[in-house]
Amino acid sequence: MAEHNELGKKGEELAIAYLKKNGYKIRDINYRYLKAEIDIVAQKKDVLAIVEVKTRSTRDFGLPQDFVNQKKIKLLVMATDHYVVSKDLDVNVRFDIIAIINDKNKFEIEHLEDAFYHF
Repeated sequence: MAEHNELGKKGEELAIAYLKKNGYKIRDINYRYLKAEIDIVAQKKDVLAIVEVKTRSTRDFGLPQDFVNQKKIKLLVMATDHYVVSKDLDVNVRFDIIAIINDKNKFEIEHLEDAFYHF
């Protein structure tokens, strides 16, 4: 596995552990719909958190959250709509980003709730 894939996988594992520690129930991981993928679908009370995980080895090229572009947001919204409808859920939906930076094998985690709006 390529080094960047390993870093991404480690980032998702850290994000899941972080969410669980903070009272979220993990409903799905790597949910796919057409060309879209939701990294983590988590729930806390009546809020469904659609979580995009961005892991970087350095800040040199920008913050991890800066790499969530409009195309990615559009795909996330499409996949989320399918997820909620197909599972017949009655919840509030929120789009979060968990930004992780590996600073000399010390992982810094930042949870950005309501990171973007879908309208």
